[in-house]
Amino acid sequence: MNKKVLLQDLALKDYKETWDYQEQLFQNTLKLKIKNRREEAGLETPNHFLFVEHPHVFTLGKSGDLSNLLVDEKQLAEKGATFYKINRGGDITYHGPGQIVGYPILDLDNFFTDIHKYLRLLEEMVILTLAEYGLKAERSKGETGVWLDVGTPFARKICAMGVRASRWVTMHGFALNVNSDLGYFDLMIPCGIKDKAVTSLNVELGKAEVDIEEVKQKLLRYFEQLFEAEIIKQKTEV
Repeated sequence: MNKKVLLQDLALKDYKETWDYQEQLFQNTLKLKIKNRREEAGLETPNHFLFVEHPHVFTLGKSGDLSNLLVDEKQLAEKGATFYKINRGGDITYHGPGQIVGYPILDLDNFFTDIHKYLRLLEEMVILTLAEYGLKAERSKGETGVWLDVGTPFARKICAMGVRASRWVTMHGFALNVNSDLGYFDLMIPCGIKDKAVTSLNVELGKAEVDIEEVKQKLLRYFEQLFEAEIIKQKTEV
């Protein structure tokens, strides 16, 4: 039987507000799991999937190096960008308009208890989606996310990933560049990896703009297949 996953599309939303909302959903699921364990309550834990676009923002993971941000607070403000240290894995990442950010808040006890499998399936979802646009996307050994032309001097990242998990409940997720302003990536060393470029779907296709809603639907279709899930669209609550 397919697992139900509740989908909300938050459109363009502030990073901190979205982070707080993620944390709320995450903590609610953790509380249910603790209650089930202590009281054998048998309560069903929900699974969520948030789509969002953020205004320009840089985020640094708990193991990240601040020196990978190449500008100071004043320069960030001039670029209309904000900065947050956050509790996911990974180094520094940029989010901005034209990028699909996905935050699955899943209880992996409902699927499988394997965080590496979880990350690989998220990568596969993106790889299969990009294949529909004629791109051969791949994993790069030792580097989470999705890349093009791996193993060549032209290797470039198109999708970043970073997650947090506690008691097999996940938060944070992936960021796929669709119509991104790649100039913002010059303000940092993406994911702390030097000498590798970043790209966007519209650039790879030679288009001014790609239909972002179409890309979202493809991602969801592959998510359902790979996770054996049923996406249920909800009204946005925040």
